[in-house]
Amino acid sequence: MPKPIKNTQPGYRRPLLAGLLAALALCIALPVEAQQTLRIGYQKSSTLITLLKTRGTLEKALAPQDVTVTWHEFPSGLPLLEALNVGNVDISADVADTVPIFAQAAQARLTYFAQEAASPSAQAIIVHKGSPVQQLSDLKGKKVAVTKAAGSHYLLIAALKKAGLAFSDIQPAYLSPADGRAAFENNKVDAWVTWEPFLTSAQRQLPTRTLADGKGLSSYKRYYLTGTGYAKAHPQVLSVVYEQLHSAGIWLKANPREAAQVLSPLWGNLDIETVEIANSHRTYQIQPVTHDQLDEQQHIADAFLAAGLLPKAVDAQDVEVWKP
Repeated sequence: MPKPIKNTQPGYRRPLLAGLLAALALCIALPVEAQQTLRIGYQKSSTLITLLKTRGTLEKALAPQDVTVTWHEFPSGLPLLEALNVGNVDISADVADTVPIFAQAAQARLTYFAQEAASPSAQAIIVHKGSPVQQLSDLKGKKVAVTKAAGSHYLLIAALKKAGLAFSDIQPAYLSPADGRAAFENNKVDAWVTWEPFLTSAQRQLPTRTLADGKGLSSYKRYYLTGTGYAKAHPQVLSVVYEQLHSAGIWLKANPREAAQVLSPLWGNLDIETVEIANSHRTYQIQPVTHDQLDEQQHIADAFLAAGLLPKAVDAQDVEVWKP
């Protein structure tokens, strides 16, 4: 049997070994695609985000991009945007139009990526049914519960101005929605300015009277925001979130009873009819944001500054706007 022929050329093994080492180095150098986590901050009034969370539709839509979602609830919009500013969440669910103004004053770098069309009847100033406060001008000297930097805060400023009063003419009690409800219910304040679903809940469960809602005073738009760095790095994720929000708004309006049944246990077991009424006061129409539409934001900023409630002037146009 013939013996195998050996290659005795000195350079024969070196190219082979070098090639193997190079291939191994390439494999080590190639990054492994890590699963990405999208952190969403929301509040109880973040209805569409809550629907996406409960129904699991956003996770399914993001699965092809290998993105998972974590959910983080906040008591109101201001602490939510503070968390966004320091990088503790990637996306802020809808907050009232006032909240980004305060975030800008705190040097936050924000990107608007969606808005909910105006819902002026989704917030109001209420008093007890037997209250001596019969009109807005009667609020002079009275104690009014309001959540700082919320849309209802601006509604109060605008309503007082309409009545010929300055913000300094009342005694503001800065309270969260839950604490505001408790203070109002126990007669610790003379009036309460709040938004849905807290508004309809109070109106149906307590003897109240409405002094004014936002019609003619405050359009009450709600904005979805993200960090500017996140918007630049993950536009495809934002596209999916935008489309899912848009679809959720259409679904809610087409299925108000089913939506109420989903939301009821998440809103403290509010009865179905209360949830339906609360939702009827909001448009849930998701739209893109343009710089032209931020003129109203400037009016809000100027009103807070004039009332001595904003630490510095804010240029409402000094933000980024993401386009779907």
